[in-house]
Amino acid sequence: MSGKEITLTFYGRRFLREDWRIDFDRASIDAWVSRLQGEYTPFQISVHGRWQEEVVLEINGYADLLNCVRLSSPKDGIGNLCLGHVLGKSANCNLEEDIRRGVSRVAFAPEMVEPDGENKRVCHNCGCGC
Repeated sequence: MSGKEITLTFYGRRFLREDWRIDFDRASIDAWVSRLQGEYTPFQISVHGRWQEEVVLEINGYADLLNCVRLSSPKDGIGNLCLGHVLGKSANCNLEEDIRRGVSRVAFAPEMVEPDGENKRVCHNCGCGC
């Protein structure tokens, strides 16, 4: 495919809190990414998922979970940005919805993604009060 390529990279996770956890089923996510690929094929956009679980991030809340999902699009100069950086605030703390929004932003409005060097802390609406 000669169009744009977007890669979703999923890092390993270690949930630190006993009272907060989200299922992160690899088979379900792989199937979902495959369906997402089908939605973007007509636009000549290839969406791939890959797992890099040797990189493990500690999860205290939803914002940390967004850091475990990375997006890249070489054609747009987007390296390995976390989903939270791409989106900013999460409207509903729904991982599938947020991944869909992130892929859509990179696919159709990459100019809306702040450059990697911004390194700002953004509120992901996780309830932590930041």
